[in-house]
Amino acid sequence: MNIEIKKSIKPVKYFFALQKMEQRLEQILSNNKKELIWVLEHSEIFTGGTSYKDNEILDKTINFIKTNRGGKITYHGPGQLVFYFVIDLNKRGKNIRKLINTIEKTIIDTLKDFKIKSFADRKNVGIWYKKNEGNEKIAAIGIKVKKWIAYHGFAINISNDLKKYNKIIPCGIKKMKVTNLNKIKKQNYKTIKDKLINNFLVNIEK
Repeated sequence: MNIEIKKSIKPVKYFFALQKMEQRLEQILSNNKKELIWVLEHSEIFTGGTSYKDNEILDKTINFIKTNRGGKITYHGPGQLVFYFVIDLNKRGKNIRKLINTIEKTIIDTLKDFKIKSFADRKNVGIWYKKNEGNEKIAAIGIKVKKWIAYHGFAINISNDLKKYNKIIPCGIKKMKVTNLNKIKKQNYKTIKDKLINNFLVNIEK
């Protein structure tokens, strides 16, 4: 497997992570470096993807930045696991839909290991948990593709402060509820990083 795996312990600043991913993208294009999986947490930040709208920011005092990934506006912060990658689709059939399916399957398979049933929704990108009073979002997906190198990735809520989502319209969906794994089921999630990495490695090569 020609993919480097990094696991950061301390929170990583958003711009630093973005800079490192874009640097790795150029290095992959010039055959200087391996592909990358990078699992981390961010310091508190709100980010807007290429299709977000200003009226989706409800609290204008938030620490907000525009990014070049796809998708709308979301929150990153302590207690949320961010799974970044820089993956070469030139050698994987240049298939973006297949990459999204890989991400979805990776999250769903991993949560199954923790006895949590989740699902993907074609209309609303991300991974969802079904509740009687309506579905709740557990993971957000946002990727960017440049010269068939895909980067950014997904974020899964474990124990983050859900009140932060009241400051925005998460992913541009009004009345959308966001949850985290601790709220769904109190248990030990220490192994979730490694399970996500292993499942992604298996699924990306299928």
